[in-house]
Amino acid sequence: MTKVGLFGIGLDTYWSQFDGLLDNLKTYQKQINNRIAKYGVEVIDAGMVDNPVRAREAADYLKSQDVEIVFLYVSTYALSSTVLPVAQKLKVPVVILNLQPVAELDYEAFNNLGDRGKMTGVWLEHCQSCSVPEIANVFNRSGIQYDFVTGYLQDEEAWTEIQAWTEAAHVAAAMRNNRLGILGHYYCGMLDVYSDLAKQSSVFGTHIELLEMCELKKYRDEATAIQVQSKIEEFAIAFDVSPECETVEIERAARTSVALDMLVKKRNLGSMAYYYEGESGNDYENIVTSVIAGNTLLTGKNIPIAGECEVKNAQAMKIMSEFGAGGSFSEFYLMDFKDDVVMLGHDGPAHSVIAEGRVKLVPLPVYHGKPGKGLSIQMTV
Repeated sequence: MTKVGLFGIGLDTYWSQFDGLLDNLKTYQKQINNRIAKYGVEVIDAGMVDNPVRAREAADYLKSQDVEIVFLYVSTYALSSTVLPVAQKLKVPVVILNLQPVAELDYEAFNNLGDRGKMTGVWLEHCQSCSVPEIANVFNRSGIQYDFVTGYLQDEEAWTEIQAWTEAAHVAAAMRNNRLGILGHYYCGMLDVYSDLAKQSSVFGTHIELLEMCELKKYRDEATAIQVQSKIEEFAIAFDVSPECETVEIERAARTSVALDMLVKKRNLGSMAYYYEGESGNDYENIVTSVIAGNTLLTGKNIPIAGECEVKNAQAMKIMSEFGAGGSFSEFYLMDFKDDVVMLGHDGPAHSVIAEGRVKLVPLPVYHGKPGKGLSIQMTV
C-alpha cells in the first residue's frame, strides 16, 4: 500500500493563550487523516508541528516511513521555519492543504462572542490562508516544488484534488518499482519510437530488462498440451472468438501465450515492449506473429504490452493501467470531416477495460507492414 505523509502546522505560543484551539485543530487534522485513508493509501501522520524542534522530529519520522508524497495541513498561522526542514529532508512532492473548517464563518455568532480574546482564538481557528504566502515565498526561494489544494473540510472539489494526488503517488511508486521488458528490437526506420532507455530509468525509476527471443522460444517449446488447452479455454472466456479463426492459429497463439506468461513470471515483468522480424519462415517469426492474443491477456492483467518496441507507449500504458483506466497502443487512422472525428486503431494488444462490449479475437491474413499472418483483436472503444 502506498504511504502518504501528513503533518499539521501551528504555533506553540498560541496553545496556552487560547483554550481549546489546539484540540480543535487536531480534530480537523484527524478528519483529514481519516478521509485520505479512504483512498486506499496508508497515512503516516506526524501530528502537529508547532516549533522547529518538532519539525526536525517530524521530518525524521516521515523520512523513516519512506512516504511517496506529503500533505502539509495549514491548521492556523505557523512560522515557515516549522515547514522548511520537513520539505528539505523528505524531497518528495509537497501538497499544501489550505483547508478551512467551514465554507464561511458564522459572523453573527462570532460578533456576539463579546470577548476579544475568544474572538482571536476563533479567528486563528479559521485563518488557514494566513501562512500560505509565507510558505510559498520560502519554498520558492529554496527551490522546493509544491502545489496547493484550497477549500474547506466538506469541499468535495478539494477532496477530488486530494484523491487525485494520492492516485498520482501510487502510480509514481508503481512506475519506480516496475520492470519493463524489451523483447526484440525497434521497428526499423520508425525514428520517433527510438527511446533513451537511461532517460526512462532516470525519470521514472523503471528497471529495463533486455530480453532474448531464444528464451521465449525455450518456454514455448516446453509448453505442455494441458497448458495449451487451458489457455485456449481462457481465450474463450476473455474473447469473443470469431468462427473464422482456424484451430491451428488458435493453438499457435495459445502456445505462445503460455510462453509469454512464463517469460513474464521468470523475469518478474510489469510491462513490455516488443517487435521482431527475422528471416521469413524462421521459428522466431512463428512466435512473433502469434503474440497478440497472449499480450492482450497480459495487458488486461495490468502487465501492458506495446508493439513496435514502443517503449514510451509501454510506459504510458503502464501509467494508465495503474490509474485503472487501461490503454492501448494506437495511431491515427482516418479523419472524418463530416462527423468531425479522428479514428484511431492498431493491430496489436490492448486493454479490455477500454472496450465497449467483449473483445473479439479475429484472423488477419496479413499484418500490415510486418511479416506473416495470425490472430489479432478487435474492439469498439
